[in-house]
Amino acid sequence: MSTESAIEECIESAAEAVGPAWPLHSFVTANPLAGFEDQPFHDAVAAAEDVLGGDGYPGADVFRTAWESGRIEPEVLRAHLAASGYDPDPETSLDRMEAEESEEAQQAPTAAPDQVDAVLTKWLAAFLDQGQVDWGMPDREAGFYDAFRTVAPHDREIPNAKVIAELPDDPLDAIRESLAAHPVDAWRDIFESQLAALPGWTGFIKRRVADDDAWQSAYPITLSGYLAARLVLADLFDVPLAPTEASENGDDSTATEEPVTDEREEDVPLPEVWLTAWEATYREELVDELSAASETAAGRSGGGRPDAQLVFCIDTRSEIIRRHIEVVGDYETHGYAGFFGIPMRYAGYDTDVTVDACPPILDAAHRIADRPTGTADTREAYDRWHASFAAGRDAVESLKSNPATAFSFVESAGAGYGTALAARTLLPSRVHDLLEAVDDRIPDLHEFCEPDLGHEPGAGHDLPAGLTLEERVEYAATAFELMGWEEFARVVVFAGHASQTANNPFDSSLDCGACAGNPGGPNARVLAAICNDEAVRATLRERGIDIPDDTVFVAGQHNTTTDEVELYAGDVPDSHAADIAQLRADLETAREGAAAERAGDMGADARSGVRETERRAADWAETRPEWGLAGNAGFVVGPRSLTEGLDLDGRSFLHSYDWRTDPDGDALEAIMAGPMVVTQWINTQYYFATVDNAVYGSGSKVTHNPVGNVGVYQGNGGDLMTGLPLQSLLSEDDERYHQPLRLSTVIHAPVERVAEVLAEHDEMRTLLDNDWLSLTVIDPQRDHRALRYEEEGSWTPLGDRAAVGGETVTVPSISGD
Repeated sequence: MSTESAIEECIESAAEAVGPAWPLHSFVTANPLAGFEDQPFHDAVAAAEDVLGGDGYPGADVFRTAWESGRIEPEVLRAHLAASGYDPDPETSLDRMEAEESEEAQQAPTAAPDQVDAVLTKWLAAFLDQGQVDWGMPDREAGFYDAFRTVAPHDREIPNAKVIAELPDDPLDAIRESLAAHPVDAWRDIFESQLAALPGWTGFIKRRVADDDAWQSAYPITLSGYLAARLVLADLFDVPLAPTEASENGDDSTATEEPVTDEREEDVPLPEVWLTAWEATYREELVDELSAASETAAGRSGGGRPDAQLVFCIDTRSEIIRRHIEVVGDYETHGYAGFFGIPMRYAGYDTDVTVDACPPILDAAHRIADRPTGTADTREAYDRWHASFAAGRDAVESLKSNPATAFSFVESAGAGYGTALAARTLLPSRVHDLLEAVDDRIPDLHEFCEPDLGHEPGAGHDLPAGLTLEERVEYAATAFELMGWEEFARVVVFAGHASQTANNPFDSSLDCGACAGNPGGPNARVLAAICNDEAVRATLRERGIDIPDDTVFVAGQHNTTTDEVELYAGDVPDSHAADIAQLRADLETAREGAAAERAGDMGADARSGVRETERRAADWAETRPEWGLAGNAGFVVGPRSLTEGLDLDGRSFLHSYDWRTDPDGDALEAIMAGPMVVTQWINTQYYFATVDNAVYGSGSKVTHNPVGNVGVYQGNGGDLMTGLPLQSLLSEDDERYHQPLRLSTVIHAPVERVAEVLAEHDEMRTLLDNDWLSLTVIDPQRDHRALRYEEEGSWTPLGDRAAVGGETVTVPSISGD
């Protein structure tokens, strides 16, 4: 193997320690320890702590709060402590945990400011900017490494900076020269240490290289180019390349003593035992309710045709609005992945920017654009409003950024700006009303546009435009098969979701995760258009899916901040006008109940309900417009009868599924391989950001500084903060709203069918065997008994809440052989 190949292989291997990071405008939730998922959880968090420096478990104070508030069942905890070889007394183990944390805190070294990071982040921010600055970094078109060689020699903060201009043309040659004094077997550790020094920027570079988007094409950057610049700066600042070199050079600040431990070494860390007991308490309470519901539903006869069926995203926030909708009328709600099964690149009518509206585990397969179809007057009114707004915005930006006009503009516009600032700060609810009034005068996009589904294989883009008839049929059939539908109401609503916030760099983190941090409305419009297509319906009938002639499909969008559900029903036939009018009225009533519940969760007076949520949506000083997916802990896969009438407190992802309509298990496999994996990503991001926000989160929003339209700093520089902010996790400075629990998945299906799916997916079994999530099956063919997955095909029946280990049930082998 050549030296260059060895370097590239070592870089690729070392980079696995750092998780990918998406730009803030398309925030994607992901496990920050994704590169460690092939290890058992307790080993992974220990390894990640060595590399990234973050804690992997909640602290003793978190466990004490959970214990004292009754969230951990005493019998369950004592049984887990005893089974792991610890003193079964909870207070004794908490005291021990606190003592160990205190000792570790005293031994922890104080990190010295890193000059390499300080210089490098400055140039990374300049190079990776995506349209925020007016004057860009010179020579960006040549790529980061070449641009760095051009500009860094003029950086007075770098000692002997002129040598940077003399670096080899190939970054791999520069890396080889920097590693001349180091053996090959040390290269990977050196690369891992250097890449983990700025995990935010490294993760962003990884993601940008993998996406190979327009920004990467215009201004390319590679991990090898980044490392070459980093290694030469380390040499110029005389900074050791690997942590071990610091202690070898006599720097005692990074040395740590061996921790004092009990004479007996337990196999499982004490925090892991407490966490497992906490999760078991939550899971068994959830499973008890679901098992009882399963048995009750089995003896219930089917009802009549509902007035409407509404399909929401599986997002935990949908659970709340779904409950309230079902109370106000004869409505049936369902859960489905929020991109509605269509991996598409969306090109909006009024923008040149396209977005991939599908989960990050999928690649966009179709380009769907908006096509104007309404009256010319409606379109012209929309164009006129938006052209006027764009012209005004551009004029203001030009005046603000032009040195010749900036000061005079501030003087002349100061009074107006001051009044606007005062109103937005002191009267956010009034501002919301004003914006709504203006918005009501502007035609909505869906009033004169529809998704263009016409198939064009070569339309001048890298993806085919539209969808073939076969593809349309397949997407519609997949949706109904995965949800187990056999009956259709007169009105079927596909409701995507989006948030509404002001002055919030993290706004996309509150939009649809299944749409890669984008609103889900466009995807809902596509699926509704597909299902209203007569050719699609005719083909579906041949596949046994008979949609009644009087069924109309309508798209909509759920505002998760205010709980308003907007229906895109402008082209609904007159025969269904009364149905839509009644549905809109009932949705408004459901909104009032859901908003009251949501306001109460945020510490406000529940009676303020809708008004409070509208205030939060418009208030540009509001650091917590909504809770997002905070609190998530469960993923339930089953029919709505399993959860109907249950208050799951907005903590569970809900995916509709009926095992009786899925004899081959294909629908179940799709759910477990897709949504279950994505929900685990979401859960782990919330978990780690709560456990150690300084490393895996992004700190307080109050001190955030947006950079380059790609992320935020804490303060005026440093690493990109890629995780969730404190305000998304804490209700008070010392009070956690999000409970850091790993995901508990519950599936309503025969256990043999679940085992068959696991047998085909090694990665899925690895996640389960390594305790990154848990899996419980409620088996309707075993008297609705609940069985928890253990390892290698063994399942433990649940029932005795304190049982740890005990009876197992054998199902067909899932070894994958």
